[in-house]
Amino acid sequence: MKSETLKVIKLESITEVHRMLGLPGPVHPLISLMDATEGQIDLCRLPPSYVTGFYKISFITKLGGKFKYGQGYYDFDEGSLLFTAPNQIVGSTEKYEDNAGYSLIIHPDFLQGYPLAKKIKNYGFFSYAANEALHLSEQERATILSIYTIIKEELNSRIDDFSQEVIIAQIELLLSYAKRFYKRQFLTRQVVNNEMLQQLEELLNTYFNGEEPGNNGIPTVQYLAEALNYTPNYLSDMLRSLTGLNAQQHIHQKLIERSKELLSTTNLTISEVAYKLGFGYPQSFSRLFKIKTRISPIQFRSTFN
Repeated sequence: MKSETLKVIKLESITEVHRMLGLPGPVHPLISLMDATEGQIDLCRLPPSYVTGFYKISFITKLGGKFKYGQGYYDFDEGSLLFTAPNQIVGSTEKYEDNAGYSLIIHPDFLQGYPLAKKIKNYGFFSYAANEALHLSEQERATILSIYTIIKEELNSRIDDFSQEVIIAQIELLLSYAKRFYKRQFLTRQVVNNEMLQQLEELLNTYFNGEEPGNNGIPTVQYLAEALNYTPNYLSDMLRSLTGLNAQQHIHQKLIERSKELLSTTNLTISEVAYKLGFGYPQSFSRLFKIKTRISPIQFRSTFN
């Protein structure tokens, strides 16, 4: 008997989302702020898995249940923000009750003609997963709520020639605060982050000290992220905030450390060292080594003779 494949539904328009949730049509076809603070919106009516053609910024003020965050579990009772971008598969197979919050849905066309249309693609947290949501303090929740309130009032009371400009300014402000608050989250979750750094170190040591590089090449950021249960963007952003290096730079750092060990303690040729570390071509290894150390592998080895 064949196993059933979960069908992923594509939601093309904001009107379609409103219809699926049993809501009146949106005031503006390209942007909507859905208010679920009174519990009148049943989010369980959405498919367990779906793809949208727009950005969504969900401000959860109350959630019954817990979400996984990294290697631990955290509840969302104190409020959180979740971000999704167009063409991402979203949704959950688990159902929670007693939920409250807001969902700001923005079609990319709403941003056309404004710098934010291009800038919004540079915010890495739109590629984070649900288990990497932004957890807000009480003061941060008040700040975010004030922005949502302004957008809601602008949409519901005074659509005019300036409405789009005002709303986009508020969206930019919201994203700027999210960037600040995420950096705070990286720094305040020290227990989780320190465990992650230790796991990353052990993972890279095990990889480079074994046969993996020769068989599978240099580890990728995607490989590390999956092994640590994070998305690549979140892993790199968290590492950068903690150590000043992104995930790719951590890989290169460990690679150079291991290459120095091999060059100084073995009789392997430069080519053999390169292949052992996962390089397809010795020239690529020599070039990276010189960029990182300012001397060639041969010059480094000569200092030990």
